[in-house]
Order: sequence, then C-alpha cells, then structure tokens
Amino acid sequence: MTGMSQDKAITLSVDAMGGDQGPEIVAEGLKRFLQADPAASVLLHGPRQRLEPLLAQSGFGDRLQLVHAPDAVAMTDKPSHVMRHGKSTSMWSAIEAVRERRAGACVSCGNTGALMAVAMLRLRKVEGVNRPAIAALWPSRNPQGFNVMLDAGADIRADQDDLLAYAMMGASYARNGLGLERPRIGLLNVGTEEHKGRAELKVAGELIARAAERGAFDYVGFIEGGDIPSDRVDVVVTDGFTGNVALKTGEGTATLISGLLREALMKTALSKLAALLATGSLKRLKTRIDPRQVNGGVFLGLNGTVVKSHGSADATGVAAAMALAARLARSDFSDRLAGRMATIATMQPDAGEEVRA
Repeated sequence: MTGMSQDKAITLSVDAMGGDQGPEIVAEGLKRFLQADPAASVLLHGPRQRLEPLLAQSGFGDRLQLVHAPDAVAMTDKPSHVMRHGKSTSMWSAIEAVRERRAGACVSCGNTGALMAVAMLRLRKVEGVNRPAIAALWPSRNPQGFNVMLDAGADIRADQDDLLAYAMMGASYARNGLGLERPRIGLLNVGTEEHKGRAELKVAGELIARAAERGAFDYVGFIEGGDIPSDRVDVVVTDGFTGNVALKTGEGTATLISGLLREALMKTALSKLAALLATGSLKRLKTRIDPRQVNGGVFLGLNGTVVKSHGSADATGVAAAMALAARLARSDFSDRLAGRMATIATMQPDAGEEVRA
C-alpha cells in the first residue's frame, strides 16, 4: 500500500484489552509498531498492574504512556450495556483520548458492536452520514494490492442515501489510505445489467454516478461478487449484511485453499520435493494473501479515526492495524472525510466543482 512519510509525529490511542489472546499480544504488536515507526507515540489503555510487567523493559521512554482503565469490555457484552456502564473500561478510555484530541486515531481488538456504539456516542457522526460504515481491505489484482469494501458489517441496513455516503467515504479512504488520486467505485449487485437488483440499488447507482465528478472518483456501475478482488474497481460499495457475509466467506475460502494446498504438497515424496523447490514462490504468495498484513477495519463517518483489529489477531496483525491507523492519522483523514461528507447535503446533479479529500 502507498505509505505516508513517517517523519510526522503522531500519537495513537490503543485499547490493550478485549483481544482473544489478551494484552500480551497487543503489547508485542505495540513494540513491533513503535520499533518500525520512530515518530509515533502510543497511549495504552488498560489496568496498570496488568500492563506494567509487559512493558517494563520496552525502552520506548515517553513514546509510550500507560493510561489506567481498570475494566475491560468482554466479547459477550451487549453494546447497550457498555454505553451505560462502560466509562471505566479500556475501550471507552481509548475512544475518549481521540475525542479530546490527545491522539490522532484509536485501535482496538475488542467487541465490534460495543466499539462502534461507544465511538458513535463519544465521537458522534459527521454531517451527512446517517449510518457509519466499516471499511475493510481485500487482496486484489490492482497495483496497490488491495481493494476497499464497505460496509463490512457496521449496519445490516443501507438505503440509497447511505450507499451514496459509503461511496464518498470509500473514495476518501482509498485516496488517503491507498494513495489513489481518482478511485474507481463499483456498486455490488446480483448482476451488472442496469435492470437487475433492488430498487434502492438502482437509485443509488444514479446518485453515485451524478456525484462522481464532484467527488473526484470514477463510477464503473454495478459489479458482481467476482469483481471484489479484481482490477476493475478500487472501492466496492454494499450494505453491511452483504459485505460481512462476503468478507467472512472470503476469509474462510482462503483458509480452506491454504489448508488443501498444504495437504497436497505434503502428500508424496515428489510433491514435497516440488514444494521445496517452490519455497520462494509459496512464501511470496503467502505474504500477498496473508490477512494479518491488512488487519484493521476502519470505522468511517465519525468525528475521529477508529481502527478495529481482529479479536484473534496475532502480534503481526496488531502491528499492521496500528500502522494503518498511523497512516490515516498522518493524512488528517478524519477532518478530510468530514469536509467531504458535508458536501452531500448540497450536492446537485450538475455540480461542477470537484471536492478532493
């Protein structure tokens, strides 16, 4: 992915609790991130007595500060419960640091529903956004190596206005996160023909097409599931139900193929020899499709940047989520996105001025 210079000092707010493997993995990912990004600092939120032993010999000095938060949000906690009783949790504390502008972005491995609920409560939605979205990166044949897909599960509903907002937000994310000057937007449907799909999809297609010039993106029209990893688009727009099913199906299929390939290569002496000879190529393939390298769904449509890491992420995945958050923080992504979304309410079919964010 296109990176931004690491010379600009930034601070991240990291929720140490909530991951499936505990704060030990978050601490290890944090160390890797800070070693790779010398201009970054981190506020790490969680129980001080639990975190201090994990970071006692880290050697990062004032680049790493612990923020005591005695409680943690469990994966089984309901978002409504966390909103009412979660002020003492590490997740709430991490979001609050972004709200107070003490940090440029928040990273958490915790409960997705609770994280979105707290983020919406404390950061608020930006003007022009009815439903925030989660943007996920999908390995593709494009030069940047990835496509953006949203919504990946923030809200199962989306009408035509929401889909237009997703297109605008996705274009801004692709521009700032992937370095694409003029992203190509596709609207996911059951076919590419204009007469196919639900009524709101047809209306959304018209709205997105009208907004393309002013939004500084290209609308390619309807796309199908097979186009998600293709080089036909850079941003895939869909509702959260469809997007989440597609994402989980893709991850499961990748795991299945990886397992079957491993079994096939280990089956006979000849296949083992072939695997040995192809070691370099297999490692490059593994790196290209390794989900840990693109770990991190970005919450779009809020007055602040929040990156949701997989709860099961290892240290490599956690470090990747932090690197993504740092890249967006350095680009002032949240403010740029808010400026872009503010134009939706006044956007007209013949609006001539481009809005680049």
